Amino acid sequence: MKLVCFFRDGAQRVGVLVEGDVVVDLSFLLKDAVKELNMISILSAGESLLERIREFALSLSDKLQDGFLRDKRIAYSLADVKLMAPIPRPGKIICLGLNYSDHAEEAGLKPPDEPVLFSKPATAVVGHDDPVIYPRVSSQVDYEVELAVVIGKKGKDITEEDAYEYVAGYTVFNDVSARDIQFRGIQWFRGKSFDTFAPMGPCLTLKDEIPDPHNLKMQMRINGEVRQKGSTKNMIFKIPYLLSFISAGMTLEPGDVIATGTPSGVGIYSKPQKLLKPGDVMEATIEKIGTLRNKVVSP
Repeated sequence: MKLVCFFRDGAQRVGVLVEGDVVVDLSFLLKDAVKELNMISILSAGESLLERIREFALSLSDKLQDGFLRDKRIAYSLADVKLMAPIPRPGKIICLGLNYSDHAEEAGLKPPDEPVLFSKPATAVVGHDDPVIYPRVSSQVDYEVELAVVIGKKGKDITEEDAYEYVAGYTVFNDVSARDIQFRGIQWFRGKSFDTFAPMGPCLTLKDEIPDPHNLKMQMRINGEVRQKGSTKNMIFKIPYLLSFISAGMTLEPGDVIATGTPSGVGIYSKPQKLLKPGDVMEATIEKIGTLRNKVVSP
């Protein structure tokens, strides 16, 4: 099942994606189930609510065919809505550096002995088809396609064996980076955290559709040219270990996002370098989730 956040008629809504290109507004189904109708509230309500949405989604085919849902103005074509990030304001965005051996190799670095963590602020988040703003203070903006894990249940000191109990699902993440700022100091935070530097989407694919998140093809295209092509099977540190490592003393909460690293092919290490410029269109694709598209624009 795929869930989306979207704008329609001036309001932010949550919907379920059915038949590939139809968004069904969940407002009428969930108005009495959660106090605030947003993705974090839905995830916080637990698996029973998600199962209710699954059953509803499975019942939709006949209603869509006879036009009932469209007549009630709760079903829309994807083309008629504005998608948002599936988690528009995560409590935490935790990112992994050098979690693919080929990316560490292209950077001329030894693969790390333990996960390299950094964070991005919630103000960096944008959704599908939103612009990515090229900062005035940088001249080396780069792209990174990544699989992001979305947390579905509060947990601390999570064991590897229990890790997937805390996963709601997955989305596509683009770890946009100002490389000159990133490498100028000891910490990466500033170079990774400019407004619009955390595009994610187009949807949240729940974990029941992705039984093995370590066997997904991934790709980044810039203006149609394939720059990155890899698979999540090449992660150095797998998702259960990452959740255990991160939650050792740190509480993870519903809606937290963990971006799991990128394969080789980033612009800064290409020969010659292939860094972004205003006007470029980034298309980050991960199998079973979809394509996240964003255009780079001048400040």
